[in-house]
Amino acid sequence: IKACHFSLPALPRFFFHRTNQGCASLSHHPQRTMSNGAKLEEIDAEVLASGAEGFSPTEIFIKNPGRVAYTYDDLIMMPGHIGFGLDEIDISSHITRNIKLQAPFVSSPMDTVTEHKMAITMALQGGIGIIHSNMPVEDQAAEVRKVKKFKNGFITDPICLSPQNTAEDVFQTKRKLGFSSFPITEDGKIGGKLVGIISNRDTSFIEDPDVTIESFMTPREKLVVAKEGISLVEANEILKVSKKGKLPVVNENDELVTLIARTDLQKNRDNPLASKDKVNKQLLVGASIGTRPEDRDRAKALVDAGVDVIVVDSSQGDSIYQLDTIRHLKKTHPEVDVIGGNVVTPSQALHLIKAGADGLRVGMGIGSICTTQEVCAVGRAQASAVFHVSKFAKKYGIPTVADGGIKSTGHITKALALGAGCVMMGSMLAGTDESPGEYFYQDGVRLKRYRGMGSLEAMKKGSEKRYVWDDSVTAVKVAQGVSGAVQDKGTLRRYIPYLMQGVRHGLQDAGCRSVSEAQEKLYDDKIRFEIRSPAAQREGNVHGLHSYEKRLY
Repeated sequence: IKACHFSLPALPRFFFHRTNQGCASLSHHPQRTMSNGAKLEEIDAEVLASGAEGFSPTEIFIKNPGRVAYTYDDLIMMPGHIGFGLDEIDISSHITRNIKLQAPFVSSPMDTVTEHKMAITMALQGGIGIIHSNMPVEDQAAEVRKVKKFKNGFITDPICLSPQNTAEDVFQTKRKLGFSSFPITEDGKIGGKLVGIISNRDTSFIEDPDVTIESFMTPREKLVVAKEGISLVEANEILKVSKKGKLPVVNENDELVTLIARTDLQKNRDNPLASKDKVNKQLLVGASIGTRPEDRDRAKALVDAGVDVIVVDSSQGDSIYQLDTIRHLKKTHPEVDVIGGNVVTPSQALHLIKAGADGLRVGMGIGSICTTQEVCAVGRAQASAVFHVSKFAKKYGIPTVADGGIKSTGHITKALALGAGCVMMGSMLAGTDESPGEYFYQDGVRLKRYRGMGSLEAMKKGSEKRYVWDDSVTAVKVAQGVSGAVQDKGTLRRYIPYLMQGVRHGLQDAGCRSVSEAQEKLYDDKIRFEIRSPAAQREGNVHGLHSYEKRLY
């Protein structure tokens, strides 16, 4: 067979090099010649202008010939050159000018999302939780203290029972909470005198549900206990030697202080990414307040409890009420960072930055349970809001938090690539074990309740101040949110690592080693995007199947 020889036209293509920071970028690479003499040339201006490589952020968001705002789903990122592994990707980023998180995730200050359990686990995984304010001041401050006092492996608020409780109480508590070992104190509360403990072994052969706990519990004299002040290492050694599953910790009066569980020791032994303050190595935690005069007293109580960042929580942040609140906080509590918001335009952001905000919360009317845009006709599509506010705030060194509209790891990656320092999530976290509330079943699906802070149900508990800023009595409440349910997502200890790995994959495919490098490329117009048609969005998701099962991890 005689070989055929023919000439190929010059093939335009990108040539990439590794910058000092490792991010792939365009370069004037030396020309290479194919064996047939045809030269491989760089991508030239004509090809770039044609849209063959996507479009720059300037072309999409600033020139914006269509005069439209974009959501995360509207955009798709063009792939970059991969010259590094997943383990080399750094997803750390700032939530405020003074606080950097190893995982750029923030749990929303909603009463079905963030209380101390959520905040503790978020901090252990490298993120941070913002305790909601839809509760009395004393309760919110207590939630903050629980986070600050938390030590890995120590259960500071164990479920206790009293000797007078019955076996039926044990069975119901076990069904409700999913575990079977409980310390027994005289008054059935933490801080009471320890009198025994019960485990699954003690209740396995109980037939009479009315029998009292004192008749079958393991009494105090047979328990292995530790004294207050014990270290985690010492506690682990005691559990190893005694072969016990639980180790009660008591004070000098034999009152229960905390409980240590072998399983929790194993789960929490290593948390290298944990978000901790620099001084005393306690977990970081945030809390939200409103803009009414009494919220200044709330802020003081939160600061006294050890809060690290305060979020001034308003659906529309550019108000005289919020500006006055931020100025007060920065004057009275300068050691605590303040996040202002919510905003969606640079002019709104400027006012909050001038007032002293250390971070900005971006988003209005785009949450899954939010109806602000529908009811009030005000807001902005989230991708456009994040890009414009982040670009403006960057000039003043103020990070942004993209709040709302997050439905997947792809959305998180887009938010970070559009300039956000972190993402704030509500519905994404509401179905986890650590969120407030109990699971229930509907049509065979395990669910948890989730509601917007603008829903009438939440407003009745106090969240109305997020939408009505002054002290005037509002006869008619206008709902800006709904109540619903979200599907069980399991524990954050598995879910957050899944989110982190998804973001790493996204940055790798975009050709960036870190969040900061992705944002450098954004502002240098080196990240390329395209706008997806509705058909393209359908094509980019699961399609063409009769049935399928979608598992996250």
